[in-house]
Amino acid sequence: MRMTGNAAGADRQRGMERRAAADEPREMGGRAADEPSGMERRPLADRQRGTERIAEAGQRQGTASDHVGAAGQEGCRPCVWPSGCSAIAWETEDGKHLWGRNLDFHKLPMGAKVVYMPAGTVFYTSGTKLEGNLDEGSRQTAEHSVLGIGITALGSAPVFYEGVNEAGLMGGQLYYRELSSFAETDGSGRLPVQPPLAVTYLLASCATVGEAVRALRETVWLEGKPLLGPVPPLHWMFSDVSGACAIIEPDRDGLHIYRQTMGVMANSPGYPWHRMNLLNYSLLGNRDCIQPLQMNGVSVEQCFSGTGCQGLPGDFTSPSRFVRLAFLRQFCEKGRDETQGVAYLFRMLQNVAFPLGMVYVGEDEAVSAEDQGVTPYDYTVYTAAMCGESGRYYWTTYENGRVQYAELRDFQECRQVVELDLEGEADFRKRSWRGR
Repeated sequence: MRMTGNAAGADRQRGMERRAAADEPREMGGRAADEPSGMERRPLADRQRGTERIAEAGQRQGTASDHVGAAGQEGCRPCVWPSGCSAIAWETEDGKHLWGRNLDFHKLPMGAKVVYMPAGTVFYTSGTKLEGNLDEGSRQTAEHSVLGIGITALGSAPVFYEGVNEAGLMGGQLYYRELSSFAETDGSGRLPVQPPLAVTYLLASCATVGEAVRALRETVWLEGKPLLGPVPPLHWMFSDVSGACAIIEPDRDGLHIYRQTMGVMANSPGYPWHRMNLLNYSLLGNRDCIQPLQMNGVSVEQCFSGTGCQGLPGDFTSPSRFVRLAFLRQFCEKGRDETQGVAYLFRMLQNVAFPLGMVYVGEDEAVSAEDQGVTPYDYTVYTAAMCGESGRYYWTTYENGRVQYAELRDFQECRQVVELDLEGEADFRKRSWRGR
């Protein structure tokens, strides 16, 4: 599974050559005559029927004023946009760059799948045909192929929750409850991008964190236009093969972009608050106390391990998950290569995962026919990891802990959007003394 830096660079060069030789831009749902057979994909008509059912659910739930930006609206739960999450940027001993996340929610929204979007795909960053508000001026053509988990039911653009592109840019969106703010209008003439489409646009258009930051500062504005009901409250983290990392938070006083970060992220509050909160745990570390405790004339010998992190918060709130993830990133052993690094990264993310039944959030009144795994509890629906150098995207689900992966270069001849099932049901490998 190893890929040298030269091989990764060659793959990226071939990707650019393929784009230069590509046919005319392709709308979502189109099919090229030379498309390889055997790829799993859903017909556009099926996606359209699913989208109609989703729109009905969004209408039952209400408008954007019922949700985002209205303080005190406890209990209003968007039907599509995951409410928890933790993310981390990491690297291996041999210099591979990884990005991983838990997606924590009470369902798998709209039957999300692993999605591949090839370079040359036409998509829109504002509005949808379904809702009758498609902004034709927001038409874009993907410069980079993208692989990640998301939904394609909108028809006008895939919505990636996270992903990796062929240039090695990685990143995703996390919920930013009660704190996000998006303008409804902008007079600058920049490209409008609805918040759920920011990951799609940046991965399809940018090769590095620096390019993504420049786009957010100079080229686009995050538009507060409702999508299937709410304007979802989101913030983002991206990293690339240089090790650069950025956290983007749309606050009431403007868009804040943090470049010198710890490489970890959770939900609200904002990144500066989480960073300052770490001072409450400044005396903790990974070193066990091996000295006996001397107290009241009695010596008590140490009889258990783990005392270095004694007092580290263990609950499932965003502040506690951020603290744990920051300590894990600081002290955990890096894998020697991509294979071991990804295995270690999945283990780290398990430490901040939601067990099913521990985070009760109540019943969801806006469930669509496309939603899967609906429960009254938030839980870690899936965990994902990706490598910028190899273009591999790995995932596990709550029930299926076996690591699966897809690789960008395997799709290089595919000329349309492709969906792969997550295969989330438990998958156990039987071993016996006969087969060893």
